[in-house]
Amino acid sequence: MAHDGQPFADTEAAILVDLLGLTEETLPEVNAVFEDAREALRALATVDGKISGPAMEANQFAAHCLSWLATYRESLVQMHAWAKRLSQSGAFGDMERLLLQIGFGEYLAQLRGGIPMSQGETARLSDLGVDWQPGAAATRLITLGNTQAARTALVGLMQENHGRATFGASGLDEELEMIRDQFRRFADEEVAPHAHGWHMRDELIPMEIIDKLAEMGVFGLTIPENLGGFGLSKASMVVVSEELSRGYIGVGSLATRTEIAAELILCGGTDEQKSQWLPKLASGEILPTAVFTEPNTGSDLGSLRTRAVKTGEDWSITGNKTWITHAARTQVMTLLARTDPETTDYRGLSMFLAEKQPGTDAAPFPTPGMTGGEIEVLGYRGMKEYELAFDGFAVKGENLLGGVPGQGFKQLMQTFESARIQTAARAIGVAQNALEVGLQYANDRKQFGKSLIAFPRVSGKLAMMAVEIMIARQLTYFSAWQKDHDKRCDLEAGMAKLLGARVAWAAADNALQIHGGNGFALEYQISRILCDARILNIFEGAAEIQAQVIARRLLD
Repeated sequence: MAHDGQPFADTEAAILVDLLGLTEETLPEVNAVFEDAREALRALATVDGKISGPAMEANQFAAHCLSWLATYRESLVQMHAWAKRLSQSGAFGDMERLLLQIGFGEYLAQLRGGIPMSQGETARLSDLGVDWQPGAAATRLITLGNTQAARTALVGLMQENHGRATFGASGLDEELEMIRDQFRRFADEEVAPHAHGWHMRDELIPMEIIDKLAEMGVFGLTIPENLGGFGLSKASMVVVSEELSRGYIGVGSLATRTEIAAELILCGGTDEQKSQWLPKLASGEILPTAVFTEPNTGSDLGSLRTRAVKTGEDWSITGNKTWITHAARTQVMTLLARTDPETTDYRGLSMFLAEKQPGTDAAPFPTPGMTGGEIEVLGYRGMKEYELAFDGFAVKGENLLGGVPGQGFKQLMQTFESARIQTAARAIGVAQNALEVGLQYANDRKQFGKSLIAFPRVSGKLAMMAVEIMIARQLTYFSAWQKDHDKRCDLEAGMAKLLGARVAWAAADNALQIHGGNGFALEYQISRILCDARILNIFEGAAEIQAQVIARRLLD
């Protein structure tokens, strides 16, 4: 194979012999390192025989190192499982082999030498007092897995297979691939051509797009059929979110609020609330927004101060909220407020289905007792962010979720698995968009008489984007599979979100680098993709909070 007059390394020569045997042999080693690291953290965090919150905080860096180590361990397990399934079905081709080989080689090397948690923070085994001397299989993968020859061969195959949606077989069943194709076409035709204009003009996503998504069933994907939805799997939600976010993260995020609201009602609502609200959410007749965060609380939701006071059979809400997405033109808010004034933590919080009138550009918040203003943001602009103030805002008594006060925090925690799986899917979509845009530019841009993609540092960036996207994709699919089979998956969902957000930012940053100076120009869409990617490490649990939650869960 060749491109632009430059021969690529022969694919077969770049692939290690008995690759699946090598990857399988390394997994027990990686697990042993993880177990040693977990016990080391347990010793650091244990006071008087119990895991201590202050001790965990004092050893926060070590705790987060364990979280990233655990995320890499699970990522390698899922990549091996993916490859094994493809091999058994006869779909494990050269591209998939290279994705596996490079992924294992790079992630094992990072386990040995240091995992990037952020641009300036590296998780090392020495932070936990642990050492690892890789065995023969791991050493071979570290030494020969992620080579320039392998990366060049992978990009050559990506060039030949540009029409393949994900640059490698995803391992999904036929139904999910059909869903992917449907929404990929929609994103290509209805979203991608307009996304940069919406961003540049700081416009809301047109209602026409929302109406089409409603017709396609996006808002009712996972809502049970008897309540107006399609009753499909969380895996279907992941595929749809990924493809729509590849077009534009705002469009891929439209269903997030419905996913959160529906999960809240399904898990914590009364039968009457389920019958009243879920069919309308599923059809897109009503659009919800999540109203949780307050100006001085951020991730500390347990300390919310917005209060709800009983007035007869109804409630009166007073307080301030911030970073409320898509607040203006929605009809209902899932609103978290304190109903017990004697409490100062998560106890005493209640969730409300607070109805409101949709706003207009001239009057965004026309409902009495409620005001708000837009927060100008770098990216993720299609739904807009708002600060809200409530002063005697009326909520019907029947709209207290579950009908019993004091359950709000518990109800909210039940939604986090699905929300984080969906956020991981959005991150994969953004990363895939960055890869495709970067690949196209690298092909089109000529420098020194040849395309940029002919230069190893450029093609190497593209190869690593594809590898890490597939790793994050398999971890996210596994999280969704766990959820679909009624297995606890808060740990896996958190890992998928943690890794996916880092992968999206790296892909966007590297794609912009490939654009050079043009990437810094607002007219090029990669500038928007970079801004959109940055939010993924912050919302639905900032990376630092996510790592802390994972670490604490690992010690349970």
